[in-house]
Amino acid sequence: MKEQESRHKTYSYLCYMNLFKSILLLVLCALCLVACTTVDLYEKTVSFPNHEWKSDNKPEFDFTIKDTTSLYKVFFVMRHTEEYSNKNIWINVYSQPPGDTLHKAMYEIQLANEKGWLGTGMDDIYEQRQRLTDAVPLKAGTYKLILENIMREDPLRHVLNVGVRVEKVQ
Repeated sequence: MKEQESRHKTYSYLCYMNLFKSILLLVLCALCLVACTTVDLYEKTVSFPNHEWKSDNKPEFDFTIKDTTSLYKVFFVMRHTEEYSNKNIWINVYSQPPGDTLHKAMYEIQLANEKGWLGTGMDDIYEQRQRLTDAVPLKAGTYKLILENIMREDPLRHVLNVGVRVEKVQ
């Protein structure tokens, strides 16, 4: 009799464990499906030889906007080592909307404060993503962005790459 009870308890335990595993698998599958949705963004970076951004090296980025009903944010992306000697960077951003002329805007991007680097870091490499625009509507077509380093130090040392990120606001 005790042996039969023991088998029954073991069988019940195994059934509950299988049910638990099945539910866990279903939840994980659902999370994977949600995580596999496309993210509406453009991001591209350009690397620099010897980790030096020379002032005459002006990376260009082209991206196309199709959805005009959404708002977009534009970011400046920079990866640098901890040896980068400034707490900021001054850049010119040249932008050319579809069917328009080239526009120039100057930005001072804060990279550090008294507590340290503002971006995310791993070992001695830091990535900065600083917003250049608030959420703005963009018209359909191809946009061109050009980044220009306007720091006094030339070349600007310990800069691995720079780029642009354009996110659709959800």
